[in-house]
Amino acid sequence: MRPSLPHFLLLMILFFLPCIAIAQTPPLPKDLPPYGPLVPFHAPQVLQKKLSNGLTVWLVPRPGFPKVALVVAVRGGRAADPKDRPGLSDLLLDTIDQGTRTRSARQIADDFQAVGGDLTGQPLSDSDTLSISFLSSRTEPALASLSDVLQNATFPDSQVALAKRNEQDALQAHEADPNFIAQRAFARAFFGDHPYSIISPTMESLASATPAEIRELFRKEFRPDQTVLVAVGDLQPSSFTSLVEKYFGQWTAPQDMPVESTEPPAQDNPHAVFVLARPHSVQTTFILGAFGPLERDPAFAATEVANAIYGGMFGSRLINDIREQKGYSYSPHSLLRVRKDATTVETMVNVRNEVTGACFNEILVQLNRMATTPPEEQEVERAKRYLVGTRAIAYQLQAAVARKLASLWVDGLPPEEIGQESEKIQKVTLQEVQAAGAKYFPAGRVTIVAVGDENAIHQQLAPFGIPMKVVKP
Repeated sequence: MRPSLPHFLLLMILFFLPCIAIAQTPPLPKDLPPYGPLVPFHAPQVLQKKLSNGLTVWLVPRPGFPKVALVVAVRGGRAADPKDRPGLSDLLLDTIDQGTRTRSARQIADDFQAVGGDLTGQPLSDSDTLSISFLSSRTEPALASLSDVLQNATFPDSQVALAKRNEQDALQAHEADPNFIAQRAFARAFFGDHPYSIISPTMESLASATPAEIRELFRKEFRPDQTVLVAVGDLQPSSFTSLVEKYFGQWTAPQDMPVESTEPPAQDNPHAVFVLARPHSVQTTFILGAFGPLERDPAFAATEVANAIYGGMFGSRLINDIREQKGYSYSPHSLLRVRKDATTVETMVNVRNEVTGACFNEILVQLNRMATTPPEEQEVERAKRYLVGTRAIAYQLQAAVARKLASLWVDGLPPEEIGQESEKIQKVTLQEVQAAGAKYFPAGRVTIVAVGDENAIHQQLAPFGIPMKVVKP
């Protein structure tokens, strides 16, 4: 027997009442105390020295915890790779510690482990970086091993062959990740033929690369006059500098000119949707991006605050709209991707097929809202506190400070900038955030990549009238 309509409605109300109570956020008490004082990151003194061979040395003494975090950054990176060998820097850093003139890969690994750390390499757009943390009591053997690698790496044929197979396997695994596919396609669509379009090796470049090419790239790029050594931790500046002089002072640069810096990209990114078909995909992966200000631009701090309000922190407009209110996606977010000569303001979201168009519409709405509507004072204050607070936490790690200082050097900025970041953010005004939003966030400026079911993407994005192009992964 079917219950009567009033009885059925009563049952439904009683069933969903607990859910409604849980879903509603209770109001906060009116007598909550105000925010506590904001404690920004207090920049340490950076001791700067340049050796006679051109090597730049930045030291940050942090006594107490008995370790030292060290980062070496060499100008070059993926943007300086040969055009027909994209991602050659990846292979170089994979194999730089796999043998020197006097030591095998096993001996090098044992020596680094004996000082309390492992050497890791990371190719970036404008630099190749090497990082290691070691016990401060083992500083001399750590520097001795590192200097041997930087000056005498031999890139044995067998180790290069192994690295090529490992990189090919890794790239094949990445090909199954729609987020990687989207990032690679976005870089290509956004930057065109500019070297910033390269974010990884290709199968073709990995197959063709030779040990001789890696050795030649190493010879050209790894030179003291194009390198910074940053050390942060429990160190005595005078004795540490003496050891750097001892082990790196004889490092000489080749006679030919350094690798030329790339020209800044033209800021003419296309306003179109680049579709990458992923048959049978149940969701669409979006990346939308436009040019932002360089880190050395006076508008950079205000753009950071604007981005935090838009999608760069958990309480952002994007999160509240797409995740909390509409439930289209679990983790939409945005970020500023900073390079030496280009910054991009990027939005990333994974959304199920059924609401691909609706979610895309909300992203455009929020971008244009940033561009046309002044933020509220409370939004600005919350974003500033978030940015300053997260920096203060992150820079408690010695390695984080070392990495940031190395990136500042690569970008041509002084070490004092690490302390001025928070000061600049705290001084940002509502009007400056509004100006940054108007300049960098209009939806009509973005390049769009969509990875997923081709029919679903075409059907749901066609009403927006934005040109669509199907491209290969």
